Amino acid sequence: MTKLVQITQPLREWMDVFMHRSMRGWAQFAKSTGLSMPQLSILMQLHYKGACGLSEISERFDVSAAAASQLADKLVQSGHIERTEDPNDRRAKLLRLSPSGEELVNDGVEERYRWMEDLSTGLSADDRAKVLEALTILTRAAQQLNDKK
Repeated sequence: MTKLVQITQPLREWMDVFMHRSMRGWAQFAKSTGLSMPQLSILMQLHYKGACGLSEISERFDVSAAAASQLADKLVQSGHIERTEDPNDRRAKLLRLSPSGEELVNDGVEERYRWMEDLSTGLSADDRAKVLEALTILTRAAQQLNDKK
């Protein structure tokens, strides 16, 4: 049990620092664009999962259909997403990123990860090799856990 605690405590500390830094950077980026965190989250979902309907937005973010519609309307008005007719149901609309929305998301992702480059640059070559090996092992273990679920 001691060995498990020896690895989980540093992992928790890293996760705390990483999440705090990542979320703070994400919030600062959202503020700089004039978007709310829920709006930015919708853009991220469309970026990573592709076009979807309002009901999926409503379910994913646990908001009412009216709230999802309001968020989407603001993003349409700002030119970050487009509404198109669902080819499977003409009554339904699909939301997808516009080119400016895609550019905004890419900028946000780059900004969010920039601090990792700064962090990596401050490490010695030997430490970078150790971190690379450890992260490769952790990523593989995490993927295996995900595959089981």
